[in-house]
Amino acid sequence: MILARVKGNVVASVKYPCYEGQRLLIVQPIDEKGDDLGDSFLACDTARSAPGDVVLVEREGNTARQLLGKAEDPFHSVIVGRVDRVDVYE
Repeated sequence: MILARVKGNVVASVKYPCYEGQRLLIVQPIDEKGDDLGDSFLACDTARSAPGDVVLVEREGNTARQLLGKAEDPFHSVIVGRVDRVDVYE
């Protein structure tokens, strides 16, 4: 799983049929301190996330397809939860 921050929404008037009714969001991977890590990417939302939310993203196609659709659907990333707090113990 990847810790990420939601950057915004994606709106598409023409899309592959399996994406009908799915919310697509732009997410930015972050570290435990909230600093950006790498490039942002798209993820389907199952947690009713909003821009600014810190979320958990599963970035593995098989998991995304199991949660969202059928084995042949082209899902790759899915938001599986919103994070309330990150505690780091050293």
